[in-house]
Amino acid sequence: MSLAAAIERLDFAGPTFTPGDVWLAGAGPGGIGCLTLEVLHALSCADAVVYDALVEPAILEAAQDAELHFVGKRGGQPSTPQSEINALLVSLARSGKRVLRLKGGDPNLFGRGGEEALALAEAGMAFRFLPGITAAFGALAAASIPATMRGTNTAIILATGHLAGEDDDLDWAALAATGQPIVVYMGMSRLARIADALIEGGTAPGTPAAAIVSATTASERIVVAELGTIAARAAQVGLASPGLVIIGDIVAMRERLGR
Repeated sequence: MSLAAAIERLDFAGPTFTPGDVWLAGAGPGGIGCLTLEVLHALSCADAVVYDALVEPAILEAAQDAELHFVGKRGGQPSTPQSEINALLVSLARSGKRVLRLKGGDPNLFGRGGEEALALAEAGMAFRFLPGITAAFGALAAASIPATMRGTNTAIILATGHLAGEDDDLDWAALAATGQPIVVYMGMSRLARIADALIEGGTAPGTPAAAIVSATTASERIVVAELGTIAARAAQVGLASPGLVIIGDIVAMRERLGR
């Protein structure tokens, strides 16, 4: 049976995408296979798609009849201010378009989905969240690293690393004290600082760690090392932002699973 025929056999029509509505959607970590049916439905219906840099270009082929608005952000590079993105969403919706705001991963996990929803609510615009596979869990699965493993961890921490070393940074020592695996978003450029902070907080330098870029895509690259050397190893092979860093004993499962 073909994929198209299998989808047709499902009892799925998708919610009604009303003109003037804004749907805040997650495109997953990158690979087309990580799209949900609901997001694919939204792409097929949208009149305008406002999308980020982390959205794989091939995904936009599903929005063939929509106008495309790129508002991607990259650390250290010129980016569209969030206020302009909010204003664009409101303007497009007020013009009667069905607006899809498409983000990498999930819109509400370090994706500013809540901020954009608040701006829409304050402007009196209707909106809906469409969840996506968040980058952390998509990347872990693609790398054969279980997010949880009985006897290894009882929790998993998702953290942002883009403020590492700044005054309003996370308390890395407190995170280290939990003894639970940590997945760091937006931390590739500050990986050495993050590793040092965790080690100073009590995490053993020999703790398994991995850095992953372009997860779930054909360009995926993975480096596995110890926490004390992961920053140097990632730099040595040329890994750069955007990417994810995983620290904890769950990383060791990759080798045990023969990957």
